[in-house]
Amino acid sequence: MRGRERLRLFVALLLPDEAVASLVEWQQHELGGRPDLRIVPADNLHVTVAFLGGRPAADLEGIAEVVRETARGAAQPVLEPVRYQETRSVGMIVLSDQNDRATRLAERLFDGLERIRVYERERRDWLPHVTVVRFRERPRLEPTLPTLGRVMSSELAVMMSRLRPSGAQYEVLESVPLGG
Repeated sequence: MRGRERLRLFVALLLPDEAVASLVEWQQHELGGRPDLRIVPADNLHVTVAFLGGRPAADLEGIAEVVRETARGAAQPVLEPVRYQETRSVGMIVLSDQNDRATRLAERLFDGLERIRVYERERRDWLPHVTVVRFRERPRLEPTLPTLGRVMSSELAVMMSRLRPSGAQYEVLESVPLGG
């Protein structure tokens, strides 16, 4: 990647394979078969911590270093589904954050990204969630919650989003284990 090329970047907590498999099964059961819904594919299921938008490729190393620093001292967040929620274009599973570990990790990440001037904190509080479906018109669904139980995320990742006619395609550029 050349330094002036623009990359659409974000930082996310990756979900364990078992949690992703459970979410995919739940999506098929609760959301499948509706042409008005675009189910988020398994490879795109994650917890977004910070969306950075279009950034010059030259910023990537600094962003990765902040992610490494943030992950180094972070305890693994314990997340659990608490409700389904819709915005005007997505449906998500909102997650509880046991002992506020994910929230503290997010705050440290925001501080580091702001320090290197690649991120501006949102005015609203960060909400741990997994986007599970996209739509053009809000369907006002009331699905049951997935039976994930407690999910422990063990990796923080810098990810790139490529927009395609079929939807966004995500790629992990660097993944860092939490706590080590």
